[in-house]
Amino acid sequence: MRKGFDQEKYTELQSKHIAERIEHFGGKLYLEFGGKLFDDYHASRVLPGFAPDAKIRMLLKLKEQVEIVIVINANDIEKSKIRGDLGITYDLDVLRLIDAFRGFGLYVGSVVLTRFAGQNAAEKFEERLKAQGVRVFRHYPIAGYPTDVSHIVSDEGFGRNDYIETSRPLVVVTAPGPGSGKMATCLSQVYHEHRRGLKAGYAKFETFPIWNLPLKHPINVAYEAATADLADVNMIDPFHLDAYGVTTVNYNRDIEIFPVLNALFERVWGESPYRSPTDMGVNMIGYCISDDAVCRAAARQEIIRRWFAARCANLDGLAGKEQADKIELLMRQLNIIEEERPVIETARQRQQQTGEPALAIQLSDGELVTGKTSPLMGPSAAVILNAVKRVAGIDKSVHLIPPEVIEPVQKLKCRYLGNQNPRLHSNEVLIALSVSAATNHAAAQALAALPKLKGCEAHATVMLSATDLDTFRRLGVFLTTDPVYQNHKLYHR
Repeated sequence: MRKGFDQEKYTELQSKHIAERIEHFGGKLYLEFGGKLFDDYHASRVLPGFAPDAKIRMLLKLKEQVEIVIVINANDIEKSKIRGDLGITYDLDVLRLIDAFRGFGLYVGSVVLTRFAGQNAAEKFEERLKAQGVRVFRHYPIAGYPTDVSHIVSDEGFGRNDYIETSRPLVVVTAPGPGSGKMATCLSQVYHEHRRGLKAGYAKFETFPIWNLPLKHPINVAYEAATADLADVNMIDPFHLDAYGVTTVNYNRDIEIFPVLNALFERVWGESPYRSPTDMGVNMIGYCISDDAVCRAAARQEIIRRWFAARCANLDGLAGKEQADKIELLMRQLNIIEEERPVIETARQRQQQTGEPALAIQLSDGELVTGKTSPLMGPSAAVILNAVKRVAGIDKSVHLIPPEVIEPVQKLKCRYLGNQNPRLHSNEVLIALSVSAATNHAAAQALAALPKLKGCEAHATVMLSATDLDTFRRLGVFLTTDPVYQNHKLYHR
């Protein structure tokens, strides 16, 4: 797998730039972190070489100066909103993030419930956090936000919010997902600091769109595809173009909110330190792309993956058809066709040959390996075994798991756990493989080859179970599935 991103350069350049911004504001900076701070898998997919925890590594260089504030929209708690890449609710992800940050030795100062309006689920979550010793603050809906500037920047606007007590120079404001209210939280804090006679600055770290790439660069278009549910649109920053005569890229929400930011700073300091939304940013990622062609190709693949995911979500009743339609329009703008993913046609051909659901995976050397449905296992389990055989150099005729290992697992599933389907799922076949590895040299070789599947592309001709989806996610395989159910039942979980 070719790399297109210089991780080491990014860590050094980004941490240095943030330190300079802290100094610029006199030693106190509220830094809004857009996207995923801890595990940015989207960035790692469109920027090969970017580690999912790259931003954490960067922050560790400023460890003693950093305090983390996690923001969550109370409405998302009430609706049990799911983080798609992990399959857990936003409130549970807050707990996961706290543990993860603490595991890195970073200080988590508090959690903020934004748009709080007495939601029952939010109140219960607040109680749970407080019982664990986590400080919780409430921020409330503001009438006229974001257009009624005079009301927003007043005691009845930001002034109603709880003041978040912080103790370190760099306050990183992050969230489980978009639309959580990170920017409003930062601006509210700047307002409250001013009321207390303290000076504090604001800056924004928004990974995407990348401001110094072209508007229709595949990486920036992939961001639009990833946020199709939010109706985000990439735009040329008109404020930056007017101020400097330089074309940069931002997105609609930041451009819409910029007048609010300007008004706040003008009221606090008499003038704004920024002339454009682009000025607010501290993102150095664009300077660390080492191979543009590799990143373009990776971003095109991501757009296709997002299209398939949106269509599956629509079939499941989890998203409207307009999301898939928007991504399809983006594909047309870049002349992207699904045939750019060879695994799609290979999997479909295998299904035509067997008459059963199939799956294909493309290995790092470009070879395509398939897996079919059989009495013993589903296509997900089969393709994983076939792929690790190929990677480990094991002849495809070799049986890695003997029947005496598979049969007890099937017996457990159907006789004792009440399952109707005796076929092994991918996680079950991996457990069986690990058992065989204790006495079977070939199985041990295959097990050791599993990490080599990371970064491979795969496609299934039917929508897979949550168990199989999770297994591919854990293996680091980039999977798409046709928006087709395996059977005609109404309940598919």
